[in-house]
Formats: sequence, structure tokens, C-alpha cells
Amino acid sequence: MTKEDCFELGKITKTHGLKGEVILWLDVDFPEDYEDLESLFLEVKGELVPYFIESYRLSGNRAIVHFEDVDSFEKAELMINLQAFLPLEELPELDSDQFYYHEIIGFQIIDKNLGNLGTVQTVHSMQAQDLLVMDYKGKEVLIPVIDEIVLQAEKAQKILHVNLPEGLLEVYLED
Repeated sequence: MTKEDCFELGKITKTHGLKGEVILWLDVDFPEDYEDLESLFLEVKGELVPYFIESYRLSGNRAIVHFEDVDSFEKAELMINLQAFLPLEELPELDSDQFYYHEIIGFQIIDKNLGNLGTVQTVHSMQAQDLLVMDYKGKEVLIPVIDEIVLQAEKAQKILHVNLPEGLLEVYLED
């Protein structure tokens, strides 16, 4: 299993108790979609290693997890800050008008008024605002991911329709 075949589910943030449990912070919109996990992958020294789950208790965006063979505080402590991943096929199905960020990388961005602008290079998930990154005339342009700006994704055609606020592109083109 490689990271390209997976999506990032979250991160182990700290230990819980003395018997090997850890706190897994879930970086997802609907944590309840992941209540029935039997296993996940943790990134250990650049490699994805499978870990099987003995118990899992969800509370908001955090879960108290006990993994097989992690039976002490010392073993759990070694897991702090490890990123957790699941295979892409474990992603819940979305409505036709929704998309996952990894799906739109490479999509053509077409503005309602300006037409073809460029392609989605990546998406930055920020605490305050998620941002699409696009190269436009040699400049990196950040586009806020909100319903008023990102209008529609045509997955089959790999097109992302947007309605950019007036002056957004000019801000990036000024020297």
C-alpha cells in the first residue's frame, strides 16, 4: 500500500491511559463515517504499516483507539504524531455535486466570466479556509473553497467551474 493509494484520515495526538490506548484526531468532515474501522495504516519512517484495531470509541473528531499488540504506555507513546491513512476505496460515497480534494488535482478551472484559467495544482486545507492552488500566467493564485466561488465540479470532464470575485486575479498579477 502506498500513500498515493490512500487518503489521510488523521493523526495520533497523544496517549490515553496506561494500557496502550491513543487519541486519534480525525481530519474529516463526518467522523461518524469511520466508526466501524477494523484497521488503518500508520506512516512509520516513511512507510505505511497496517495496524489492527481492538477497540475504538468516537467522541466528536477524536477517537480513543487501542491497537493490537500495543499494550503499554511506552508502546503507545511511540505512536504520537504518526499520520493515519485509509485506502481510497474506504472513502464514503459523495453526492454527485460533491468532491474530495484529491479528486480535483489536475482539473481545468473555468471561471463564469473569464473562461479557462488553468488547472488545480493542489489544495491547502487551512484551519480558517481551504484554498485551491492554481498557476495563472506564471503566478500562484489561491482560490477560497466556498460555495459562492467554487460552483460545480464535472468529474467526467475534469472541469471545475468557479465564479472568482472581481479583482482576485489582478492581486496576484501586480508586482
